[in-house]
Amino acid sequence: MKKIVIISFMLIMAISTITTAKTLEIVDMADRKITVPHDPSKIICIGPGALRLIVYLNAQDKLAGVEDMEKLNPGGRPYWLANPQLANLPRIGPGGPASINKKPDLEAIVSAHPNIIFITQADAALANEVQQQLGIPLVVLSYGAFATFDEKIYDSIRLAGKILNRDSRAEAVIQFIESARKELQEKTKGIPDNEKPTVFVGGIGFRGAYGIESTEKNYIPLKWANAKNIAENLPASEATHVFIDKEKLLALNPDIIFIDGGGMELVRQDMLKKPQYYNALNAFQNKQVYSLLPFNFYTTNIETALADAYVIARIVDPKTFADLDIEKKTDEIYTFMVGKPVYADMKKRYGKIGQLFEMKGK
Repeated sequence: MKKIVIISFMLIMAISTITTAKTLEIVDMADRKITVPHDPSKIICIGPGALRLIVYLNAQDKLAGVEDMEKLNPGGRPYWLANPQLANLPRIGPGGPASINKKPDLEAIVSAHPNIIFITQADAALANEVQQQLGIPLVVLSYGAFATFDEKIYDSIRLAGKILNRDSRAEAVIQFIESARKELQEKTKGIPDNEKPTVFVGGIGFRGAYGIESTEKNYIPLKWANAKNIAENLPASEATHVFIDKEKLLALNPDIIFIDGGGMELVRQDMLKKPQYYNALNAFQNKQVYSLLPFNFYTTNIETALADAYVIARIVDPKTFADLDIEKKTDEIYTFMVGKPVYADMKKRYGKIGQLFEMKGK
């Protein structure tokens, strides 16, 4: 009789735990009102940048699986370089640009047994359909417009932080980013616009690698460093990414050129084919061409964008940033944002951040 009482009591406690498990009513970034578990133990991330936000929140221990894209193409993403153990997790689908706003691999997702799914670049209709078919809460997160810094990302960080019981970490991440941006803006705002050197960034990746003609009108590290981006004056377009005509670039002839790490080899190959063109550019003549780390890699790696902004600020305004150790600063940023100083790994792939760009490889 005593055993029956004890077993019954344990059963009642178990049922009570299940029925009183805390849930949250949230509105996700697709304006969907849904009920989600609070502090779930098993999560998965689908789509560009979803996993990165979870690493920012120090919640990677909750991951039950990762996309093939994350495993098969590991370079250039500090959040992955800091967490190589994630490669041992089960696959949850292909991922990658071709999977954006497409129905994911439902069978692979179910096999991972997640309590909740975070997804980026998905509309409400797709999110509702997948959630209904799986019976698993699905939360849409957003970085805002591609290759920009949209403060919607703060809403996404706060939302994911609230769900994952990482509220204080979410606020710390936002404060860290804002503090760096404020420092850059404040320290570089003193140069009159007519005294600033003109600047151009080439070799920017856009669904693949491109050469010097690939640029951004709204390149966020340049904006954060108050640099004078010549691409901002290109003809109006809804897209921030543009391909500038090479003759137009020669006509604008910027004082300083930065080469994105993702396109460095293509630029070198083009230089070998057309040395006269590059020698006609003032920046190449005056050895004012520098390399940056690529930050648009499965959407925006904010930590790398910050590091690039500090490099740009030091080169454009060397007096103000004379004491800045850029490699040390880069690792400080990586350590806070993704948990480990992974600059050495990035340097192996793309060379030293802010180094003079040369014909030979890194």
